[in-house]
Amino acid sequence: MNRSLPSAPLAWALLAVLPCAVGPFAGPVAAAGDRPNVIVVMTDDQGYGDFSFNGNPVLETPHVDRLAAESVRLTDFHVAPMCTPTRGQLLTGLDAFRNGAVNVSSGRALMRTDVKTMANVFADAGYRTGLFGKWHLGDNFPFRPGDRGFEEALWFPSSHVGSVPDAWNNDYFRDEYVRNGAKTRYDGYCTDVFFREATDWMGRDDDRPFFAYIAPNAAHWPWFVPEKYRGPVRAALAARPDVAADLTDQEREDLISFLAMGANVDENVGALTAFLDRAGLAENTVVVFLTDNGSTMGELYYNAGMRGKKTQLWEGGHRVPCLIRAPGGAVEPRDVDALTQVQDLLPTLAELAGVPSPGGLDGVSLAPLLRGEAETLGDRTLVMNYSRMPNAARRRRGLPNLTVPRKEGAGVLWGPWRLLPGGALYHVDRDPHQDRDVSADHPEVVARLRSHLDRWWGEVRGDAQTVRRVVVGDDAENPSALTACEWLDVFVDQQAQVRRGDRKNGAWALSVARPGRYELTLRRWPKASGLRLDAPAPAYDAVDGTFPAGVALPIAAATVTAAGRTVPAPVAADGTACTVQLDLPAGPLDLRTAFLDADGREICGAYYLAVERLAAIAD
Repeated sequence: MNRSLPSAPLAWALLAVLPCAVGPFAGPVAAAGDRPNVIVVMTDDQGYGDFSFNGNPVLETPHVDRLAAESVRLTDFHVAPMCTPTRGQLLTGLDAFRNGAVNVSSGRALMRTDVKTMANVFADAGYRTGLFGKWHLGDNFPFRPGDRGFEEALWFPSSHVGSVPDAWNNDYFRDEYVRNGAKTRYDGYCTDVFFREATDWMGRDDDRPFFAYIAPNAAHWPWFVPEKYRGPVRAALAARPDVAADLTDQEREDLISFLAMGANVDENVGALTAFLDRAGLAENTVVVFLTDNGSTMGELYYNAGMRGKKTQLWEGGHRVPCLIRAPGGAVEPRDVDALTQVQDLLPTLAELAGVPSPGGLDGVSLAPLLRGEAETLGDRTLVMNYSRMPNAARRRRGLPNLTVPRKEGAGVLWGPWRLLPGGALYHVDRDPHQDRDVSADHPEVVARLRSHLDRWWGEVRGDAQTVRRVVVGDDAENPSALTACEWLDVFVDQQAQVRRGDRKNGAWALSVARPGRYELTLRRWPKASGLRLDAPAPAYDAVDGTFPAGVALPIAAATVTAAGRTVPAPVAADGTACTVQLDLPAGPLDLRTAFLDADGREICGAYYLAVERLAAIAD
């Protein structure tokens, strides 16, 4: 293990000598015409210390531990501290500020459409490609999984199950997801469904190799999980009262649920590897396991000696586990301590599979390092940056919105050095918890890293600050179902916010594909709810919790502002929506809606908006 992190327990040492599926062979992965399958599993909101192979004192993860024993373990591997930037970096091999997906919502979760994704790379090489779980890189054309190279896609929109555009009242059990464009309900717990459907797809009778991206929403909030997984965690935590001694009762219950979700993830990893063995696929399948950002819970109980959590640039916010198991003895299982990042996985997997990789990537292939053909990646410097969430206090003070990408929010990594915003410098080998700012003792290091950041910002600034536009009126998606989670630089991305009636508004950054007559339908509640604009939503008893009753808003009228004019949108006869028809020109369009009370005062924007092209206008 890297010297900056605690040693793993004895169980890890025993796992290291268990029989593995790979041996010490440093040759190519597969001969031409026999390319390996590739599986990438990325869990949500688990951190470096949330697995027993990294010393977790409460949760046992025997199946992930076994995979770790059979893999190269990247011990200094980094992602973004938030979901979307990591996912975009994984799929493009480009920094978030270069690929465009810089935030989890607020209209800034959309990747550039002119760059290839990992799915495109493998599809172009003759692979079948499948996504199962969380996408979080755009819910509308041209940003959906099927628009970005995935032949098969079972997914849910936006950031989590229960987001604004998700099926109303999805609660992790028997939920409705999108399967290749159609809404379909699945029996079972969400993580079980995604792994089950992925293995069913892998097992289809198809001569092509496959690339499967399995991205469960666990262990993301809300922490819903089958009760049977909580019992063992509760007992393990009770046996270690020192681990969470300072937690409140609610924090303890949340931690138990979070770790129980991790136990279910581990069980599904075991089911996946057992399937590969049973189907005879293990010897020709590359398996990668990682998480998308630092832990949401690690600091409360165990953080592998690090400081920080999700959304933070402290080490615990972005250093995560990454395991790579290659078939046929292509790599020898061991720790690799080189500074690596999620952007490296696209070129690495392409090389291991023998398929062409795009040029101009920020990531580099780790294949020579994994095979033992190289000992280092040279003198490497990485920049980590992402846009922050909107801040009401800053808005009231007239300060810039932090959702707009800026250079000052960056962390710079060079060997063991970490330069953080504000100029603090840390050496994580000597000070893994980052308690001692040593910038005054090493001004030359600070100057070097600042200079690198300046050069990097000059390269990415244009891409980072360009607003990506959802396309409406295209035959590929008509009508388009828009939601408040795409309001530019405004955060409304949780059904909980819709229920409580957050009084916010924002504009959609759109591009009209074809000029024509468009019908716009504004809703306060999703259409499937059947609720009137001014009605409260009833409380909902979910399988593992209760969604509170929704607040009624005194909506009496609505307006739409687009193409330089504001027009009324009359309330429909059934009171569930407001509708208006407009002639829209082709090209960029900023569109804003407003719900009004009986006195004409604005309440909020329409959380749900359908935009449908009815007829074309002759050029």
